[in-house]
Amino acid sequence: MPSESQPYADGRQPDDNRLPVVDRLDDDHFPAYTMGRAAELVGATPAFLRALGEAELITPIRSEGGHRRYSRHQLRLAARARELVDQGTPVDAACRIISLEERLERAERANEELRRGDEDAVRGRR
Repeated sequence: MPSESQPYADGRQPDDNRLPVVDRLDDDHFPAYTMGRAAELVGATPAFLRALGEAELITPIRSEGGHRRYSRHQLRLAARARELVDQGTPVDAACRIISLEERLERAERANEELRRGDEDAVRGRR
């Protein structure tokens, strides 16, 4: 187990491009899951995950050995795709739907931030 002076199992020290282990565990985009484990968690096959990659819904990170690694965020997208496919939606259509849902969610967050900024600006003028 790494000590505080060696936060990584391989003994390397932290740098700007690499978070300490504890922070990586909380990172929703950290590629922590192997293909087999990801498929098991989503309730799908590795072929299904590869199809989502081919449709460019998710792009797994490759380990140094070339193995696909998935993040929790990618697993949520894959689980949503699985729901849609189970309801009879073709994979490519499911991927498009999810991409649009993601864009809508980002736009709604941005609008909310702008609204809060406008409210703060109005309060500041009083």
